[in-house]
Amino acid sequence: MDTSRRALLALALVSAGVARPGRAQRAYPSRPIRLVVAWAPTGSIDTVARKVAQKLSEQLGQSVVVENRSGASGSIGAVEVARAAPDGYTLLAIDSTYGMMPFLQSRLPFNHAEAFRIITITAFTPVMVAVHRDSSWQTLQELTEAARRAPEKITYGSGGVGSSVHFATVVYELEAGVKLYHVPYRGGGEAVTAVLSKQVDVVFASPGSAVGGATAVLRPLAISGTARMAALPDIPTFAEAGLPGYSVTHWSGLGAPRGTPPEIVDRLYTETAKALAAPDMLEFFASIACLPGGLTPAAAGHLLAEETLRWRRVVEAAGIQPQ
Repeated sequence: MDTSRRALLALALVSAGVARPGRAQRAYPSRPIRLVVAWAPTGSIDTVARKVAQKLSEQLGQSVVVENRSGASGSIGAVEVARAAPDGYTLLAIDSTYGMMPFLQSRLPFNHAEAFRIITITAFTPVMVAVHRDSSWQTLQELTEAARRAPEKITYGSGGVGSSVHFATVVYELEAGVKLYHVPYRGGGEAVTAVLSKQVDVVFASPGSAVGGATAVLRPLAISGTARMAALPDIPTFAEAGLPGYSVTHWSGLGAPRGTPPEIVDRLYTETAKALAAPDMLEFFASIACLPGGLTPAAAGHLLAEETLRWRRVVEAAGIQPQ
């Protein structure tokens, strides 16, 4: 009997030991998620990230809190997330500028190619070139001709060296054969504000900048893409405006630290894709003249690899030196 009781007691202890961890494991997510935006508030990346975070909060039953960590061409926020625990509770609002980082900083504090697992692309954003409504330039051709006559006299604002706005303008300079004068700000939103207040002459920004109150102050000259945007039907494409070689389209998405379990990446992808397809999200994207994403993690990773190669070529052509 003593032997039997000892056997039963041992079995009970083993069963308890197995069950206890099972009870401790909670379904993901069991607490709030941080979504780090590596740029200042009010820019297109921040705007999209906040809308996606709001939708994911509703679907996941946990808060998705957006935190801005701007600076160093987006690398400050990126390195913070890269060093975070790969548990799905710290994410990065990754964007086109991530593919530019290796060519702007000679020594990144993380492995650019291996630091993140891209979850999905949330939005594709065309590039719009705009001036103040009081500007003498009525068309893109007039702006280009003026820039050719006076190299580095026409000023443009950007979200900082290495930002998507900076590189979008560099591509214009290469395609048009001109040179503008760069005035960096902390974010794309501030660059648009600089045009509104006449601190700079031109900005290559997201088309959402021309929707709403800014419409009465900005004069859009052209927009990237193969067709005009339904939200901005009067703005010609770059091809229509006389610069068919300009084909920059920015994107934003979600990234997780490398090593994040596949089941968590899949869960985040599924929920984000669901959010992007919701009627209110489609209405939101239309209101800011963006297109919804939804690429699978594999397809998003492939896009990033292609973009990184493309920006390497742009940097080499423009003679930009890493700092």
